Amino acid sequence: MKTINNDIRSGRMKQFYLLYGKERYLIRQYRDRLISALSDRGDTMNFARFEGADISQGEIIDLAETLPFFAERRLIVIEESGLFKKGARELADYMESVPDTTYFVFVEQEADKKTKLYKEVKKRGSAVEFARQTGETLVRWIEGRIRRNGKNITGDACRLFLERTGDDMENIDRELEKLLCYTMDKDYIDVGDVKAVTTVRTESRIFEMVDAVANRDGRRAFGLYYDLLALREPSMRILYLITNQISRLITVCAMTNQGFSNKDIAAKAGCPEFAVRKYQAQGRTFSMEQLKAALREGVSMEEAVKTGKIDDQLAVELFIARCSGMKKSPA
Repeated sequence: MKTINNDIRSGRMKQFYLLYGKERYLIRQYRDRLISALSDRGDTMNFARFEGADISQGEIIDLAETLPFFAERRLIVIEESGLFKKGARELADYMESVPDTTYFVFVEQEADKKTKLYKEVKKRGSAVEFARQTGETLVRWIEGRIRRNGKNITGDACRLFLERTGDDMENIDRELEKLLCYTMDKDYIDVGDVKAVTTVRTESRIFEMVDAVANRDGRRAFGLYYDLLALREPSMRILYLITNQISRLITVCAMTNQGFSNKDIAAKAGCPEFAVRKYQAQGRTFSMEQLKAALREGVSMEEAVKTGKIDDQLAVELFIARCSGMKKSPA
């Protein structure tokens, strides 16, 4: 990101940019910044955008060979094409002879670094991966946005906000707009404000459900399950999310016992660093054997549903009942 910012500030733009990764919000932000820097607003003669997996490499090459019309550059934006997974040999070979007046911006969810196209773009331009941001970075971003609106947020409120929204910046942005509108007449945003307007993600309810199971509170676990069903969450997706949570707990507990840092644990478990402490606290209520047994039970229930031995909703109910009935792990 610093590379792109420096290129835009200095005006020394590269001929090829690849933006890829899981953080779609940032990718869109930087895609739009590059388009603004590389083309004039409203110039449809020298700007082209392609999207989807059925893109013709030959058509792109023909267009790239066309000199810009009364402009310094021709810009070609290619989005979600899958070209960086297929290899796209024809386009990769062409990278060596692209006219100096033609510029490319590629936007992809995934990119295979072993493909020739990736290597050519990296060699002749910039390939930038946009990963999910750390909890620390997100806190700074949220606090900065709030300060720019003339407000402040308490530490507890900021942590609760992130717990409810997760680390997807697009979702954070939407929820932040709601929060700022709700607190229009306030200087400080507190926990009550966050609870009043932010939408609780399904994943947060799953965490609460596993927490209820950990505390052997079957009634609360079932209540949360039926809440999710009322929100039209499919039973099998709920089962998948519960087993995914248990799998993450196994990873967190194992790495914690081995002395890994929370940063390393977050990277391996696929969660924000600020969430690791929550998982560690939740994991302490189970033994490793109990977590592994629960994971096996989840896989068994999924198989039973897929083979038609049991109804999907009943399968999840049995799973919750059995896990809630496990004896508490000794302290």
